Amino acid sequence: MKQILLINDVVGRSHVGMAAMMPILTHMGHSTFNLPTALVSNTLDYGRFNVLETTDYMRGTIPVWRQLGFRFDAVCTGLMFSEEQARLVSAYCRQLRSEGTMVFVDPIMGDGGRLYNGMDERQVELMREMVAVADLTLPNYTEACYLAGMAYRPEGMGWQEACEMVDRISAVGARSVLVTSARVDGRCCVVGRRSDESLGFRQHISEGPYFRIDYEELPKAFHGTGDIFSAVLIGHLMNGVPLRESTKTAMSVVSRLIERNMEQQDVCLGIPIERCLDLL
Repeated sequence: MKQILLINDVVGRSHVGMAAMMPILTHMGHSTFNLPTALVSNTLDYGRFNVLETTDYMRGTIPVWRQLGFRFDAVCTGLMFSEEQARLVSAYCRQLRSEGTMVFVDPIMGDGGRLYNGMDERQVELMREMVAVADLTLPNYTEACYLAGMAYRPEGMGWQEACEMVDRISAVGARSVLVTSARVDGRCCVVGRRSDESLGFRQHISEGPYFRIDYEELPKAFHGTGDIFSAVLIGHLMNGVPLRESTKTAMSVVSRLIERNMEQQDVCLGIPIERCLDLL
């Protein structure tokens, strides 16, 4: 059983963030801790919401855990709500990594070619600091463009450009990179770059550092599928499964979950993961 710390927001109404990740990782045999970055009433797409940032709580919790001797095999970071919070988490992850903890960074900043409301170029620089301490970072295509300093193109990119993109993100400091929601040579896919350090697990390095896994886009965009993807991926990686194989499994799980819940009308609610654990 691995001890996995989740640093993400807690949403009152929706299976997103921690609410999506914790049941999956627990079902896969891991023990989870959580350090919320904010309490959010509901997903922002409803138009009205309330947010309580928890930086003070985080600042007080980290030394308590150290005094109690809590240790983690992995930490997974998500949405940050302020510059101070991002710096606090970055420093904490750097310290944990020096002690042998695996660091997974989901650099949540934007989608559809633009940053989310409230995000700016300063946030991009802060997220680069987070990525610099990552064993694996999982940006979507938009976030990857910002991290790599490359132009966003709705039509996607060619294979050589995709390899350049993951190389640039790796140069920031991430050992391995997965770009989700990409479009390469006209196909929807996930693009990966494996580190020679292999995330600490066995890999088929003879296949080369780069890979892509194509998928068919489904006509339903549930909130929280990125969190589900991350949880399944990390759960398998922490069980010693190679990166490419873990990625393929996570993609398959997300696809099956969407297909099972296709009749649900409110996509903002996310997928009721507790009723679908059999698909893992």
